[in-house]
Amino acid sequence: MNQSRSDFEELRALNARLVHDYVTNDARSHGAVTHPRFLYLSPSGARVDRATYLRNWARAFDPNLMPYWDMRDERIDVFGDVALVRATNRYVLCVDGRETTGMSTYTDTYIREDGRWLRIQAQVAEVAQEHWPDDETIVCRYVEGKPHPIVAGLDHRSVHRHHQRRRR
Repeated sequence: MNQSRSDFEELRALNARLVHDYVTNDARSHGAVTHPRFLYLSPSGARVDRATYLRNWARAFDPNLMPYWDMRDERIDVFGDVALVRATNRYVLCVDGRETTGMSTYTDTYIREDGRWLRIQAQVAEVAQEHWPDDETIVCRYVEGKPHPIVAGLDHRSVHRHHQRRRR
């Protein structure tokens, strides 16, 4: 296996780990792959330091408020000891009995230090509906905070409707 394929697989596994850490609010695991000089750029443009980011991460996901969440359209590019990991998330938010569906996209920048990939920066932006990636690009999905299998022909609306009926 050549180095770039190995890097790709390692970064894809790191991205899957971070997705799972997000849904499970596992800031300890997330912090282990987050560089000490990490910076988060929020959708509003706020710059958030590592300590604040990890404190927020520990309580960011609530399956009661976000019963559906997926990661899709994953793209990974390696440039020597720097890598960009990009993906889009579809979510359903339930607040005061009202549901809102949206998508956000993120770019995580990694650097390789001492043979390890560490996340040095993350940037998140909302995605306009006309740019939403198709369901065919879903890599993983969570329903009510639990991993949910990807089944051909079963889109996010079907999964969400099924779980809504079960909650009633």
